[in-house]
Amino acid sequence: MPRNHFTQKEVEHLSTNPYVKSVSIKEITYTDEFKRIFIAENKTGKSPRQIFEENGFDVEVIGIVRVNRAAHRWRTAFNKSGVLGLQDMRKRNSGRPIKRELTLEERNARLEAQIKLLKAENELPKKVRHPGEGAAGKRVKVTAEQKFILIRSVIGKYALKNMVSFLCKISGVSRSGYYSYISSDSQERRNKREKEDLILKGNILKAFHFKGRKKGARQIKMTLEGQFQITYNLKRIRRIMKKYKIICPIRRTNPYLKMLKTSQEHSVLPNLLNREFKQKVPGKVLLTDITYLYYGNGQKAFLSTIKDSSTNEILAYNVSNRMTLDLVTDTLVKLKRNKRVKFAEGAIIHSDQGAHYTSPTFQKYVRKLGLGQSMSRRGNCWDNAPQSFFGHFKDEAYIKPCNTLEELKKEIRDYMTYYNNFRYQWNLKKMTPVEYRNHLLCVA
Repeated sequence: MPRNHFTQKEVEHLSTNPYVKSVSIKEITYTDEFKRIFIAENKTGKSPRQIFEENGFDVEVIGIVRVNRAAHRWRTAFNKSGVLGLQDMRKRNSGRPIKRELTLEERNARLEAQIKLLKAENELPKKVRHPGEGAAGKRVKVTAEQKFILIRSVIGKYALKNMVSFLCKISGVSRSGYYSYISSDSQERRNKREKEDLILKGNILKAFHFKGRKKGARQIKMTLEGQFQITYNLKRIRRIMKKYKIICPIRRTNPYLKMLKTSQEHSVLPNLLNREFKQKVPGKVLLTDITYLYYGNGQKAFLSTIKDSSTNEILAYNVSNRMTLDLVTDTLVKLKRNKRVKFAEGAIIHSDQGAHYTSPTFQKYVRKLGLGQSMSRRGNCWDNAPQSFFGHFKDEAYIKPCNTLEELKKEIRDYMTYYNNFRYQWNLKKMTPVEYRNHLLCVA
């Protein structure tokens, strides 16, 4: 892509080059002498970039696309008309009058118009800034639409009809854009689009608040399709969320504290899974892990889960306020009691090398269930990455408002029901874990 504009600093730097006739933030005009030098040097085999750089131009500033276009234009003109084709004939052929120096009255009038526009712009943040947003002295970015409104209000208030071009120039907007904005057809189109956006906003909020769980753009798209039979483009959803400040949660990384081995009896098992997580067979690969939960007034609990790697369904979980071996063994007990779980042939349970999973008691119980056991390599979190649904869980579940362990357990129970049955997932063909599990069983 070509560089469309120069910065003020780049304009000042380019203007010092003797081969630059004029330069603005949008364009650069070269001298006829440089064009002749370029043609002569180009015929010897030098590239356009080399010629520009040897004559004091920074190609990174000008842009290689702009350089190549100028080279093509000059070669074509030289082949057609010779040296005369390289002359700048715009001033001779243009019907526009030569730019004259403004009179004192005209300069004063422009200065007054600029002051009035700046005054109106300084008052704008008080109207558009939301309460409590930003800090004192922080510059508020004014959109092109707001600039058009400012220019129109200043022109109407102070009768400055002959100042449209000047006010647009100092505001950094185009005059054609201003006239297009104030036209009646444009106003009708904006009103029509605003009505359409309000309808979109209503539907998106309906999905956003579905089941009382926070959602991002992808979750909203899948919930609209799965629950309300409404299909919106993902970019449209993100545009509406940005326009109306519908903010989705941002997951922040939590530190992982590796547990020390409690005795020499603990044994680490090899990595049998080798990151082959998605085998499209329910009950074939089970992933397990533990996370900590802060709730209430600084209270701490622990959550152990077992997840089906193929369907992302949470098959069993256990909550405790103590980090004991019972936390994981009780999770296995609940897995055994889950009537919906059917182990596939060669089923394995995969975990990290935490002390709970290297425990002889845990490994013995795993064998009793008829499962194989696999472990991630030491210090390699990617070997168990799909188990990490905890980040989304902590964003979407209401953990901190819980005051007691019983309230926490109830919230986790409600969330697990929501997650398995109603939380659509992009990588599960936009189905919920339970829907995808039934889908895999049907196509098997």
